[in-house]
Amino acid sequence: MSPRTTTIAKAVNEGLRRAMEDDPKVLVMGEDVGRLGGVFRVTDGLQKDFGEDRVIDTPLAESGIIGTAIGLALRGYRPVCEIQFDGFIYPAYDQIVSQLAKMGYRSGGKLSLPVVVRVPYGGGIGAVEHHSESPEAYFAHTAGLRVVTCSNPADAYFMTQQAIRSDDPVMVFEPKRRYWDKGELDPAAEPLPLHAARVARAGTDVTVAAYGPMVRTVLEAATAAEAEGRSLEVVDLRSLSPLDLDTLVASVERTRRLVVVHEAPTFLGLGAEIAARVTERCFYHLEAPVLRVGGFHLPYPASRLEEEYLPDLDRVLDAVDRALAF
Repeated sequence: MSPRTTTIAKAVNEGLRRAMEDDPKVLVMGEDVGRLGGVFRVTDGLQKDFGEDRVIDTPLAESGIIGTAIGLALRGYRPVCEIQFDGFIYPAYDQIVSQLAKMGYRSGGKLSLPVVVRVPYGGGIGAVEHHSESPEAYFAHTAGLRVVTCSNPADAYFMTQQAIRSDDPVMVFEPKRRYWDKGELDPAAEPLPLHAARVARAGTDVTVAAYGPMVRTVLEAATAAEAEGRSLEVVDLRSLSPLDLDTLVASVERTRRLVVVHEAPTFLGLGAEIAARVTERCFYHLEAPVLRVGGFHLPYPASRLEEEYLPDLDRVLDAVDRALAF
């Protein structure tokens, strides 16, 4: 297959399809994933091609979806669960944290749970709370879970398959407002390791680290900064647990400044952990404090206010200016 332009949503669909073709033990399950093809049409056509035994429309019961997946995984299957919206994941939180994350450790490594939990997350689609949240820090904090997020179609395609092949449970956070963003996908390319960060844009003055929906925002900020004579290096973290700190630290040692951007609230968010780790490892390289840009410590607002809540280009550039002012 030759390189082509596609969307993130279509790339996830193709990744699921490829995994199901390669392994008959891969199942897709969730609310409306079959006949409807998912509310974002990410699973469109899979039930028609693979049948109702492998693409399963479940009841509206997230705890039941994850609990069933755990049982299937113990019997040798590789379930891929879709949580329809980020804010719907909380009824499944007990199953994910108390069972899914701990079974391998509890059994001394004798049992594995190769379960993938797909979570469309983040705002920017004109929805409300429970449809626009960014709960990734809860799960990155939970030992026993791998947590990753894509920002472009190539990563969406390959990370989906890599997560399904993992013998550990993997949470895959998909930036829903970027589902229709287009980019190049070469299915024959050599993918990055699942838990590797990448330098999305080289620069010299400030490192700006982001993941998921904020990568595009940060790249746009880098373009705007370039017009003003400032060079931003953009690091797409890709993996939230484990973190690829080596790639990030190498960048910070070059630029000597770091701004971390994510959509979730900054209070106890991923940016706080990243700031602490980078400060520990780069203390004598840093010429400014590590700064964070994120959502506010509030419930997600009504849709008419979400653009005031979400980090944007101006807030990123303001943090860059403050970092350079030291």
